[in-house]
Amino acid sequence: MSEAGGGRGCGCRVPQRASWSLVAATAALYLMLATTVCTAGAAPMSREEKQKLGNQVLEMFDHAYGNYMEHAYPADELMPLTCRGRVRGQEPSRGDVDDALGKFSLTLIDSLDTLVVLNKTKEFEDAVRKVLRDVNLDNDVVVSVFETNIRVLGGLLGGHSLAIMLKEKGEYMQWYNDELLQMAKQLGYKLLPAFNTTSGLPYPRINLKFGIRKPEARTGTETDTCTACAGTLILEFAALSRFTGATVFEEYARKALDFLWEKRQRSSNLVGVTINIHTGDWVRKDSGVGAGIDSYYEYLLKAYVLLGDDSFLERFNTHYDAIMRYISQPPLLLDVHIHKPMLNARTWMDALLAFFPGLQVLKGDIRPAIETHEMLYQVIKKHNFLPEAFTTDFRVHWAQHPLRPEFAESTYFLYKATGDPYYLEVGKTLIENLNKYARVPCGFAAMKDVRTGSHEDRMDSFFLAEMFKYLYLLFADKEDIIFDIEDYIFTTEAHLLPLWLSTTNRNISKKNTTSEYTELDDSNFDWTCPNTQILFPNDPLYAQSIREPLKNVVDKSCPRGIIRVEESFRSGAKPPLRARDFMATNPEHLEILKKMGAASSVDAEDGLRFMQEMIELSSQQQKEQQLPPRAVQIISHPFFGRVVLTAGPAQFGLDLSKHKETRGFVASSKPYNGCSELTNPEAVMGKIALIQRGQCMFAEKARNIQNAGAIGGIVIDDNEGSSSDTAPLFQMAGDGKDTDDIKIPMLFLFSKEGSIILDAIREHEQVEVLLSDKARDRDPEVENEDQPSSENDSQNQSAEQMLPLPQTVGLADQESPGNPLESPSEPPSPADSEEAAGFAPSEQISSPTETQETAGLDGECTDLDNQLQDQPETEEDPSPNVSWGTKAQPMDSILADWNEDIEAFEMMEKDEL
Repeated sequence: MSEAGGGRGCGCRVPQRASWSLVAATAALYLMLATTVCTAGAAPMSREEKQKLGNQVLEMFDHAYGNYMEHAYPADELMPLTCRGRVRGQEPSRGDVDDALGKFSLTLIDSLDTLVVLNKTKEFEDAVRKVLRDVNLDNDVVVSVFETNIRVLGGLLGGHSLAIMLKEKGEYMQWYNDELLQMAKQLGYKLLPAFNTTSGLPYPRINLKFGIRKPEARTGTETDTCTACAGTLILEFAALSRFTGATVFEEYARKALDFLWEKRQRSSNLVGVTINIHTGDWVRKDSGVGAGIDSYYEYLLKAYVLLGDDSFLERFNTHYDAIMRYISQPPLLLDVHIHKPMLNARTWMDALLAFFPGLQVLKGDIRPAIETHEMLYQVIKKHNFLPEAFTTDFRVHWAQHPLRPEFAESTYFLYKATGDPYYLEVGKTLIENLNKYARVPCGFAAMKDVRTGSHEDRMDSFFLAEMFKYLYLLFADKEDIIFDIEDYIFTTEAHLLPLWLSTTNRNISKKNTTSEYTELDDSNFDWTCPNTQILFPNDPLYAQSIREPLKNVVDKSCPRGIIRVEESFRSGAKPPLRARDFMATNPEHLEILKKMGAASSVDAEDGLRFMQEMIELSSQQQKEQQLPPRAVQIISHPFFGRVVLTAGPAQFGLDLSKHKETRGFVASSKPYNGCSELTNPEAVMGKIALIQRGQCMFAEKARNIQNAGAIGGIVIDDNEGSSSDTAPLFQMAGDGKDTDDIKIPMLFLFSKEGSIILDAIREHEQVEVLLSDKARDRDPEVENEDQPSSENDSQNQSAEQMLPLPQTVGLADQESPGNPLESPSEPPSPADSEEAAGFAPSEQISSPTETQETAGLDGECTDLDNQLQDQPETEEDPSPNVSWGTKAQPMDSILADWNEDIEAFEMMEKDEL
């Protein structure tokens, strides 16, 4: 799925009365998924251990679902740190990510079919009754068409599919009379006005009550949407048509898919990330398999499986050939330009591409699926979770992790295809990491920063819709599931649609008037997926042999897959000039600059690449002085390290990135502002002092609590209600004097974060914390203790968001919170944006050392891992008063001189079109 998560995959069995091509595809797919070839690469897991892990998944789901129902329902989502529901308009806006919320009990609807998969049929029946009784789909709220389709419409259809299955079995749901289907039909008609465009591509947002364009609708002025947003509709809309007989839904979804296919770049057969819904022009011309495009490819293949329309398979095969030709650089999947597909568009990958190995399993292309999955697993083993984005040398680019399920999904399908117990061990690791790092008393909290272990007050609905479903199915045997999962196909949100829909209400014309299929040669396409006997011919070690060379790819090697252009220079020609190597004093380099774009298309590509690298390098240098955030971890009872608060560092005192963490109980100083000699030195002696921001310099506060015997200090913002949700963190600066006399560590917390510690003191009196550069692992013995049962205990535990650090706050402590320098802007990230697949602006900056240019296309690889093991990831500049603006000036001048050349490159692209 494009922004939210992505349950891509299907377990298929041949449906009755299906077309020949559908029979061929699903039969082979069934063979591939149902046949298990146990390799010797890992010791087989006993049935007892599989059952134990499956039961552990059930307990984890109960913990998440139960806390949602207790603390959040009927709100859309649970805020697991503050133990309350997230209601649109009552919490600070998070930007596009909130477009998934429509005041329609999102998490409950998204979890319906998960309850049945996990054999919780009584809870399912109760949940359906609650949906019918409480959910209103006529709210005056603007929602994402994409998210509402895959989560709400898909959830209602998945719930309906399993409700009628249970009713036929005769024990549960005997009262059910298609009520969920009627709600789905109502919602479908509410989404149809979004398709009122000349292209047939839907508007990205719609008002559930007022539709599009009306003044009260507050939407309808958008011009762009992402490819996945427009291309991830066909399964839900076609299923709605097949269930109800109303063909209009499938017709609209097909028209949108037809238009996207027609607008593909014909020479590369790739599509861009963002398209104008009125003109069909590509707005963002980079192409990949991650955010913004992912589920478009997924739905082409699955539409063929569900609907039996050969045209969808033709399109998928055409795109897949282009993906493997240009984007796949094993084990990496790197975005390229649709017009210049040999030119990489970025040097990092986003987490949403983790679904692709699972899709490759459905395609039957197992080898690259194993390679990419293993690479992703190595990243997870390094960071505990898959960061939202990471570079080609596997450093963190965007540090968030909203508990995405794509990797678990691919793990499940690789296990079904290979039977290799190795993938059961992978699933076990995922379970352990979720319980160890994400579990909190009121559910599971998203990771704000995988490096520090800090939390975000967020538990998205897709976590319950997908993660637990795939993990449970991974360890379940056939008899553990009350229905045959192979009778259904998974949507991108892991909702279940029955395969018998392929032969029901087939009134939609499948003739495509916009595509030129006559130009395609059927002999180029595989019409069926190979079964496992072909994939693993007499070789039980096949999967292991593919994984083995990748075991150390994250830690030691420079991925050879990214060295693409070196092939163009094996004849002896010199490799292109790279931005990181450029020296303005080198006459040869200056001469190369003059030639770029003037001699040939190859020179033009070199010039464009050089400019992109130069811009990235310039942006990186502006952030070099930033220090990564620090962590305040509450380790005393009943928190036991589960709550991690993100803190800003100081430019003075003990550097926690270079020294051992500081551990101690906290105590409030008197006076609380810490601006004079403390009157309660006995209270702070040997403890970590809490002091309030304001009225004097940070350094003066530090000296006063140090003189009183404190072993550390936490400054809490005096601006009530301030939070890292809405304000950038900053470094506490000195007072303009020598601060070498300050030896204790000092950290800064905003008001919301600080109140968590203050509330804990009021509730528990003795509160012990750990000040460190990142959260430390919890004690395994403590992990086995019971969770706090008190609601007050739960409500006191809230971990805070990790935000990027600007350079400094200036010298005076009493300056307003608006004075800290703003963080430099970053390109959009893949997390939550539905159109440009970007993050909210406050979440966009990663630490500087983790966004540096990677090993590069010229093949020269520097082994940075040993350096990273011996040194902190980011070093504090010893001269904080030196401005990077001065250092970056020559580069700025170069960029200014190149403005005309950039325009020339853009004109060349338009000419090629």
